[in-house]
Amino acid sequence: MSMLKISDFERVFKDYKPKPLGYYRYYSVLVPLVEHKSELHILYEVRAETLRTQPGQVSFPGGRIEEGETPEACAIREACEELCLKPSDIRIISPLDYLHTYSNFTMYPFLGVIDYDACISVTASRDEVKEVFFVPLSYLMNTEPLVYNSDVYPKIPDDFPYEKINTDNGYNWRKGTTSIPIYQYEGYAIWGMTALITQDLIGKMKDAGLDR
Repeated sequence: MSMLKISDFERVFKDYKPKPLGYYRYYSVLVPLVEHKSELHILYEVRAETLRTQPGQVSFPGGRIEEGETPEACAIREACEELCLKPSDIRIISPLDYLHTYSNFTMYPFLGVIDYDACISVTASRDEVKEVFFVPLSYLMNTEPLVYNSDVYPKIPDDFPYEKINTDNGYNWRKGTTSIPIYQYEGYAIWGMTALITQDLIGKMKDAGLDR
């Protein structure tokens, strides 16, 4: 192999777009605002019991981003598939803060509006959605979730070769933390990432002074 030159690096990295190191998955969800009887609500789903991941749990409409698809397009597509809507039934207001998780995926939430008339004709995909329900914004604005904070520790194999990194006494591996909020509404438990997104949205509205 010939000696590398700076021009080789310039050629390889010309117009390079950085991406995360390692394996990551990317998802989008829609946070749907629905106005009914002059009051705003947020629409939530209960996932079908037959799903492999998180069966029976409360979530927002959403799913995995497909190759070449933008996060916003994914949120709209998944909401249409799960709620049997048309793209024209959804109006996106804004992207919300996204989440990086310790389990190697990123979630992109989008705040949107679905017309109530479209919602009442929803025939949710039974393969994915058990039911939908609506939580009044006033309830969320006036209700603080229960919040549990947990440490996340790396699980290092017992045979890790510490001697190869010049340490004989193990290593002080960094740990992470995760916040787990829980809202309870009429028998439904809204928790985990769905509750984190909800909590962040409500917090932003309160920070803007709209809880007065």
